Amino acid sequence: MIRRARSLSVVALLLAGAIGVLASTQSWLSVLLRDGGGDALTVLGAAAIPVLVPLSLAALALGAALSIVGRIPRYVFAVLAVAIGVWLTVLTVGLLIAVPVSAYASAVTDRTGIAGNDAIVALVASVTPTAWAYVSLVAWALLIVAGVFVLATAHRWTASGRKYRTAAVREHHDGPLDAVDSWDDLSRGEDPTAGRS
Repeated sequence: MIRRARSLSVVALLLAGAIGVLASTQSWLSVLLRDGGGDALTVLGAAAIPVLVPLSLAALALGAALSIVGRIPRYVFAVLAVAIGVWLTVLTVGLLIAVPVSAYASAVTDRTGIAGNDAIVALVASVTPTAWAYVSLVAWALLIVAGVFVLATAHRWTASGRKYRTAAVREHHDGPLDAVDSWDDLSRGEDPTAGRS
């Protein structure tokens, strides 16, 4: 299980972030107006919770970066994942318990041309959350669990591959350096001509 801990964590974070991005483009609220004029208005997730897209993208970035970082950044990323998951959970649960006028005001204003919270509340007969709000709650729970899992297991993960390391191991050269070796020395900030005759 620990062998696959990194892969499981990365997949969970990527999945939660992807669901969040997808959910931001889906209908979260169905708003029915009192005058019955036309179909119910739909409010997309990105409009209902304005920080949904940036936080979902942050979760995706954390998942992608987690696959290559060292031990200390793993813990930092895990804490960030938990914080993002908790923040989105609080916002989503708040939306489900009592939908704020700000979540659907722009949709009503676009349809009717009427602005102002009091006027909009007077126009609205009902606001119903859709299934996407609940699906997103599952994604936030996955994000929190993944972050906690990283915190619990990151110390036992194997080191990332050598190709991800920035500091290359300096090799000992007995003979003259070729152009590639000289460029490697320069890349490390070393003078390839120092100490050579």
